[in-house]
Amino acid sequence: MLLNEERFSESSDKGWFRSLFVHKVDARKDAHSNLLSKKETSNLYKIQFHNVKPECLDEYNSLEAEVQRRLHQDQDFPCEVVGSWNTWYGEQDQAVHLWRYRGGYPALTECLQKLRANKEYLEFRKERAKMLISRQNQLLLEFSFWNEPLPRKGPNLYELRTYKLKPGTMLEWGNRWARAIKHRQENNEAVGGFFSQIGDLYVVHHLWAYESLQSREETRNSAWQKEGWDVNVYYTVPLVRSMESRLMIPTKSSPLQ
Repeated sequence: MLLNEERFSESSDKGWFRSLFVHKVDARKDAHSNLLSKKETSNLYKIQFHNVKPECLDEYNSLEAEVQRRLHQDQDFPCEVVGSWNTWYGEQDQAVHLWRYRGGYPALTECLQKLRANKEYLEFRKERAKMLISRQNQLLLEFSFWNEPLPRKGPNLYELRTYKLKPGTMLEWGNRWARAIKHRQENNEAVGGFFSQIGDLYVVHHLWAYESLQSREETRNSAWQKEGWDVNVYYTVPLVRSMESRLMIPTKSSPLQ
């Protein structure tokens, strides 16, 4: 036990020394949404959680895929689906969709107005409502230090790790992960990192991709062999009120396979 404490102390000292040369955002300068999000893009994201009646899941997936296909074909709609999944482990019979609005809030508003005037989409919503038990969504921004989620070939297993942070801790979370994300890039497992703007607040979503459950275990274990990862975990765990992990399988129509 003493050796572990000495090892952590030494690692902490090195992490502290290196942090002197890492740019940090200043909470006094601006809102954390401006400090932590990407400046070079104006992307806004929406994540949807749909709890589906068990007997309707296949029909729901087919209907959702058709609507996504039509939206992608219509250039008038400034939105695109990033990924669609069904939860494998976590809340059962659940569909998760991640949408991107290129152009931020104006694009979201434009898309909403056009959909409200689209008779086919209104019929789709009526049909979909018959299949749902409940639904929830959040508007998100992407962390500046995460890579933008792009289509990828499969097959992959996806993990959505959701952290509900203590109010006032988002900047510290961002500063810690800005240094730590390099430890989770070697196997191309990092898909995207987001934080909520509307809906449940102080919520962080990290999306990861793995070839298998075994690959997930090996990748996560390898992070602990990298100097500085233990320091990141030590300082970010106290910021968390609760956390949840979903293992998800992409639908056939998902750009993230």
